[in-house]
Amino acid sequence: QVQLVESGGGLVQPGGSLRLSCATSGTIFSTIAMGWYRQAPGKQRELVAAITTGGRTNYAGSVKGRFTISRDNAKNTVYLQMNSLKPEDTAVYYCNGGGSVRAGVPGGYWGQGTQVTVSS
Repeated sequence: QVQLVESGGGLVQPGGSLRLSCATSGTIFSTIAMGWYRQAPGKQRELVAAITTGGRTNYAGSVKGRFTISRDNAKNTVYLQMNSLKPEDTAVYYCNGGGSVRAGVPGGYWGQGTQVTVSS
């Protein structure tokens, strides 16, 4: 069984930065794509960024150039570096495993979510 545990969320001012981490248990991390999704109040959950086992990435247009996804297979951890944060980035951010990076479709493994609030 795979467990995903996010950390690193919080309150930040517009223009600030945060780094989210997602630590995974189990032995399949290095064999599956990983991604970050987010859900704002009243909105559907959406792809933020995803990364293949080989490091190819896919980003939502709204975060390109500001967010960077990366993974460390030795640590079974995926990261999301978020810079130049905007109020519209406020959402619960979820780590996801096993999806399709190219199609931007999530897999069946989800973390519990971490709140990111961008506000002055």
